[in-house]
Amino acid sequence: MFDLFLRARVNHLFKARSTDRDAEADFSRTESVFLSIEKALKITEAEHSGLDTRMQDVLARGAISLGNATDEYLTREPADTIVQNQFDREIQIGQLRLEQLSLQINAFKFLRAALLSRFPDFFKTQILATNNARHSDTRSETY
Repeated sequence: MFDLFLRARVNHLFKARSTDRDAEADFSRTESVFLSIEKALKITEAEHSGLDTRMQDVLARGAISLGNATDEYLTREPADTIVQNQFDREIQIGQLRLEQLSLQINAFKFLRAALLSRFPDFFKTQILATNNARHSDTRSETY
């Protein structure tokens, strides 16, 4: 039996990968998860920002259509009341969505932090890559 293992070693039937190749494979897997989280985070933050801007606009228009008199609701036209009720419903839906997006943003940030804490070598490599990219950009601009 021992001869079989010796012959396998001599005949090169099994050979472990190099540590560099293992590190590249590990980095590649971690990077794909990291980039997925970053992409989801950016998309969610963009949606949140856009919706927040639209919500501010709706709130401003709603305030204008509401009026500022204390008895405005008594003399308001029925059509204006319908529009005001639509604004209220849309504002509630928008605020609910903003809350959901905020929770998602926090969850993605947590996932990113958890990933970086579990793979500290990946984080160091990312910092080096980012710094190298910044320095190469500034070098190309100065020449």
